[in-house]
Amino acid sequence: MYVAVKGGERAIDNAHAWLAEERRGDASVDELSVPQIREQLKLAVNRVMAEGSLYDPDLAALAIKQSRGDLIEAIFLIRAYRTTLPRFGGSIPINTETMACDRRVSATFKDAPGGQMLGPTFDYTHRLLDFKLAAEGDVPAAEQAEGSTAQTPHIMSFLDREGLIQSEVDSDTTPPDLTRTPLELPATRDLRLQSLTRGDEGFILGMAYSTQRGYARNHAFVAELRIGVVPVEMEIPELGFSIEIGGIEVTECETVNQFQGSKTQPPQFTRGYGLVFGMSERKAISMALVDRALRWKELGEDNLGAPAQDAEFVLYHADNIQATGFLEHIKLPHYVDFQSELELIRKLRREAQGNTAAQSDTSEASPLGGETACRATGGSLSGKMKEAAE
Repeated sequence: MYVAVKGGERAIDNAHAWLAEERRGDASVDELSVPQIREQLKLAVNRVMAEGSLYDPDLAALAIKQSRGDLIEAIFLIRAYRTTLPRFGGSIPINTETMACDRRVSATFKDAPGGQMLGPTFDYTHRLLDFKLAAEGDVPAAEQAEGSTAQTPHIMSFLDREGLIQSEVDSDTTPPDLTRTPLELPATRDLRLQSLTRGDEGFILGMAYSTQRGYARNHAFVAELRIGVVPVEMEIPELGFSIEIGGIEVTECETVNQFQGSKTQPPQFTRGYGLVFGMSERKAISMALVDRALRWKELGEDNLGAPAQDAEFVLYHADNIQATGFLEHIKLPHYVDFQSELELIRKLRREAQGNTAAQSDTSEASPLGGETACRATGGSLSGKMKEAAE
């Protein structure tokens, strides 16, 4: 039960003013602009867009600035703003084979058609602090290669041609929208993927890590990881065909897993899938691993009791906004609830003390207690009786 607090409105106004002052920081330091956040904190912007389910780098950068760098708070702001936007249509599914790749790597095929591209990655850095960045010097331009027109087909398609990997069935059915309808279990794979792509990166990463430590039969290889821009098309009923309305940067990951077969499926490879807004390869890989772990039932595998195999546990705890809201509500005034619990504790203590006192009185009235008292005054009970007989 919540109760009103007197004087709270004035305190809240002062708290907001103090928050704005803390957000600005030292006035002698140049203020951080939205374009600076958008361009120089791109990975943070990408995470806010992905978990906020809204692709807009400028709004994500603004949310990061408003939240003082608290990404979960920024995600909350983006989701809240998203609910105010009108929805006038839907785009057709993106075709990631047409992606203009900035990064494309494979852990399974060395000579992939179209080649592999390391792209901008931390993988081969030494993880040492670069104090040159503190000097705010100009960064030399990276060497640029000529644009490639080579196609970059999905690497998993080569396994598909030989029938070595489980085939994915295309469907024209529009999947339900998790942002408009609440999640219900049992959830289909399309709903699970929606939940994972907007779930908390840290939680999904932890679940994915658990699958690699034996808490699910899920040892995977990254068949392909690609990052780049894909065109977004929308069908216009008046025109009778689709037109390109823009492009978005996405990260796509497909993992390949060995599968020994079951009563309904032959031995083959299976896949996990991850697709995330922006450059978020850690999230995409984690998503693919958890996706594969959640498919145990449809593949006829045994449930090992691993957390990543429990769809209810994963999907109902992946959303950081729901988790934050529930955790933060316990710091709201609960005076009435606490008073009732306080009275209960006092009552239980009085009853416990009364029981202890009753047990003590019973112990003193027992024969053993009387004999002990006689000994304390000198002599035993048998000695006293003998003296009386004499």
